[in-house]
Amino acid sequence: MDLEQARFNMIEQQIRPWDVADAAVLHLLAVVRREDFVPLAHKALAFVDMEIPLGHGQCMLAPRVEARMLQDAAVKKHEKVLEIGTGSGFMTALLAHRAQRVLTLELKPELAQMARTNLQKAGIHNAEVRVANGAVGAPDDGPFDVIMLSGSVAEVPPALLAQLRVGGRLIAIVGEEPVMRATLVTRTGEADYLTRQPWDTVAPRLLKFPEPSHFHF
Repeated sequence: MDLEQARFNMIEQQIRPWDVADAAVLHLLAVVRREDFVPLAHKALAFVDMEIPLGHGQCMLAPRVEARMLQDAAVKKHEKVLEIGTGSGFMTALLAHRAQRVLTLELKPELAQMARTNLQKAGIHNAEVRVANGAVGAPDDGPFDVIMLSGSVAEVPPALLAQLRVGGRLIAIVGEEPVMRATLVTRTGEADYLTRQPWDTVAPRLLKFPEPSHFHF
């Protein structure tokens, strides 16, 4: 398998057509080796337009979804980022290249360890992987400039929005199948938030986040 050709095809055929035009994001996807963050059993699928199983009921998001979220988060070099749902650490690596510091929370200790190993091999030194419940966030480490949820939730918990700095952004995939929306919330004041939902997709659930009740009386 020609990895460089496969990477080029992923960027040109999956990611660009999905309205990802930010040159810095495209460059990052060309240089951060996605295949090094994919479990050995699925290496051949590293550049395919699909979610890749990581074990423990978790998976990597499809490349185009990761790329679009990264572009929409618009992380800057001086910013502090909180990621929820580390998985294999690939999105963590992308964020770390753009941010000053990344704190990433992973519920499954086995995945956290996998991510630490992957990040170390990739030469990433400004990201900390912590085993924790992401639904609570990391209030003692905040406020954050960017909070990214690497998976879907039924709704964004107010506890996470409270950990945003004024001017900070939270990006998550919100809703229920068959329609979920990429949701970008900007904190515009102490108690004010601006919400945009620029595109639709579907992504697997992050664990431990509250689900709405479907009982109707």
